[in-house]
Amino acid sequence: MTADTAPADTGTEPMHDAPAPACVMSFNASEASGAGGLAGDVATIAAMGAHALPVVTSIVMRDTAEVFDHHALDPDVVVEQARSVLEDVTIAAWKVGYLGSAEGVSAVAEVLSDYPDVPLVAYMPNLSWVEEDEQQAYLDAFRELVLPQTEVLVGSHQTLTDFLLPEWEADRPASPRELAVAAAEHGTRFVLVTSVPLPDQFLDNVLASPQGPITGEKFERFEVSFVGAGDTLSAALAALLAAGTELHTAVGESLAFLDQALDAGFRPGMGNVIPDRFFWALPPGEEGEEDAADGSPEAPDTPGTRHIH
Repeated sequence: MTADTAPADTGTEPMHDAPAPACVMSFNASEASGAGGLAGDVATIAAMGAHALPVVTSIVMRDTAEVFDHHALDPDVVVEQARSVLEDVTIAAWKVGYLGSAEGVSAVAEVLSDYPDVPLVAYMPNLSWVEEDEQQAYLDAFRELVLPQTEVLVGSHQTLTDFLLPEWEADRPASPRELAVAAAEHGTRFVLVTSVPLPDQFLDNVLASPQGPITGEKFERFEVSFVGAGDTLSAALAALLAAGTELHTAVGESLAFLDQALDAGFRPGMGNVIPDRFFWALPPGEEGEEDAADGSPEAPDTPGTRHIH
């Protein structure tokens, strides 16, 4: 027996006896900017004290400003990644982000259906960068196959309106309750609607059921564009639900986490600001406030926000 293989006599309990953190499996795209997608999910889930099980669904070519191209993985490869881990690890929550293609949606939905008791947080991003026919097929598949299994659907007010109420023509914006009613028609229990426009440059973030609003937090708009905020919020919520946190509390804590991550956000390139998911690990006075204050013009689906304390 060599020094590399001999067990160390530390006089402490074996590490495997320690309780494992809750495990969250995330299905999402891989993109090299680290702003959102799987990189954002892994960082957020880890920051919340859970363990991420990342499954790559597609490769997205983007920088911190825009998306250039994307390539969906073969659905069988996506399923094989997930099944390999699920045979070994017990999961406590799902996070679903961008699944790459309509075929990818179908494949992931089949995996999800085998674990009906595991809560699913589904995030619907702005997919304006996807070709129209491909986008429509993707949304139709997501509506039919993923929404019936979803505990909480997360997305911006505009994106969820376009997705759930595409024929909306009223002069007023759809309310969170109306979006929840539309989602419930497909089996989704709750919606977490972000960036709901309010008077005086405020934005609301509301958890709603078909019966009405449940909880939420107001943010104040300011002139900074973020990328990765939606992935951060939905991954934080999934991690909290995995740890057994009650939904009402989990939504409040995930919104507070997002607020602080945005407030400490940084700009690594020439594009948008990225949330700092490890803001709590930084020394005081070094949380990227100066970078976040020097913002770029707002993007339509990722408005800059500052929480009202």
